[in-house]
Amino acid sequence: MTRSPAPPLPGPRGPLSRAVLDALRGAAPAAAVPSPAHSSPYGDDLQLALYALYELHYRGFDAVPDDLEWDSGLLAVRHALEDRFLSALHADVPVDVDADTAERALDALQIEPAADPGDSVSHYLQAEGSLPHLREYAALRSLYHLKEADPHAWVIPRLRGRAKAAMVAVEYDEFGAGRADEIHAELFAALMADLGLDTAYGRYVDAAPAEALATVNLMSLLGLHRSLRAALVGHFAAVEVTSSPASRRLAEAMRRAGAGPAAVRFYTEHVEADAVHEQVVRHDVVGGLLESEPHLGTDIVFGIRATTWLENRLADRILGAWRGGVTALREQDAVTPASS
Repeated sequence: MTRSPAPPLPGPRGPLSRAVLDALRGAAPAAAVPSPAHSSPYGDDLQLALYALYELHYRGFDAVPDDLEWDSGLLAVRHALEDRFLSALHADVPVDVDADTAERALDALQIEPAADPGDSVSHYLQAEGSLPHLREYAALRSLYHLKEADPHAWVIPRLRGRAKAAMVAVEYDEFGAGRADEIHAELFAALMADLGLDTAYGRYVDAAPAEALATVNLMSLLGLHRSLRAALVGHFAAVEVTSSPASRRLAEAMRRAGAGPAAVRFYTEHVEADAVHEQVVRHDVVGGLLESEPHLGTDIVFGIRATTWLENRLADRILGAWRGGVTALREQDAVTPASS
């Protein structure tokens, strides 16, 4: 299916994001972007500003020059936003360098949450999710899944030996094992089409709350900094370890709601593939990295914990809205099917 490679700029959500978007469209200099010192590190304004700057390293934006990707003024702005975000994460997700190990953090991920619809989005969708709920969830996840595996690819040149070989093997699967139509981002686009959603890259950024932006921004933050390579490996491990059981529930939710074969297939593919990936990531990517650079264990734990913490914030946002009978999106009619 054909999609525009570069989406339009999103709408602003406050003075920070407005100034960043003005700088991207050439309406104001990067120096005019205010300091983020007093902005909420997890709020809509800062997270959208950061998301927009990170997108310059992916597909960019329509009518925004490609060479702004490495504009020194914008990089300085991005650094200030990243520092605010990362400092908040370190404060909210402390790691005990003496007691916390990557092995213990990974073991904790394998403890399944109680099967209470109020505790987990995938449990909720499996038990009582409607098609509108599934559309909302897919729209929110499209910010990640339409670039699935891309942020993690940045770590490959920063690894060596067993860790690098294993990481490439897993990424090869994520990118379709040589088949364009099997790329996981393409499979998710097919899922979206089955649900009556617009499959254009970046289509639902304006509808996504800050909690969803933050989960995607974390990947970009960790991927773009070599110093955070082990945290990105921790993030990747957290995703792979938790994916298979959640994907099984989501596949059942899609079947029960009559979402269509492509929607079901995306998650059934992840049930099997990620069960294998989990072992490869744990034993060869994480194990290989610790074998060559044992001092990075604390960073791996931070990546795991930060991922879990932000995902829990997003789950609270989604479930809180659905339990209250309202949309989890910023726009009530953002995911109305095209056929309706």
